[in-house]
Amino acid sequence: MRNLIMCSLIMLSLAFTRDKGGPSIHKFKAKTIEGSDFSFASLKGKKVMIVNTASECGYTPQFKDLEALYEKYKDKNFTIIGFPCNDFGEQEPGTNTEIKSFCSKNYGVTFQMMDKVSVKGADAHPIYKWLTSKAENGVEDSEVKWNFNKYLLDEEGKLVKHLGSKVLPLDAEITNWIEDKK
Repeated sequence: MRNLIMCSLIMLSLAFTRDKGGPSIHKFKAKTIEGSDFSFASLKGKKVMIVNTASECGYTPQFKDLEALYEKYKDKNFTIIGFPCNDFGEQEPGTNTEIKSFCSKNYGVTFQMMDKVSVKGADAHPIYKWLTSKAENGVEDSEVKWNFNKYLLDEEGKLVKHLGSKVLPLDAEITNWIEDKK
C-alpha cells in the first residue's frame, strides 16, 4: 500500500512539472539573413510575431508598420522575426544581401530578418511546417496564402493564432494581444 501511495505521489509530481500547453517553437534553429545560426530558444519569455515577407509585394509597405510595432514593444518582451520568401508571384527574387539592404534602406528594419526560405509545400522550412500543422503545433492547421501572414506566439513559444496578410501590423487585435488586453 505504501509503495502504491509513493508511486501515485511521484506520478502526480511529474504531471505538474511537465510542459503544459503543447509543443514550443523554442526547439527550432534557423539561419539569420546574415548567415548566422539563430536559436528560437533565445526567445523564451517573449511574445513573438513571425511574418513571411517579400520586397516586391503589394503588402511590402507593411514593413513600415512592422518596424513601428517592433520599436514600440521591443523593450516589453516582444519581437518580430521576418522570413523572406519567394513562394508567391516570385515577389522576393533578391539574395539575402539584397533583401537586407532593401529592408534597411527603404523601411529602416531593425527586427530580426532570417534567411530566405520557402513557407509552403514540400520545401517549406521546418518552422513553417510546425506553424501550419496542428499535428505539430497543437493548436491549428493553417495555410500561408500570401506574403505578410502573421503568426503570434506566446512567451512559452506556443502558437496563439494565425493572421492573414490583410491584418495590418498595428491592428488592435495584435497590439491588444501584446499588451494582454482582452
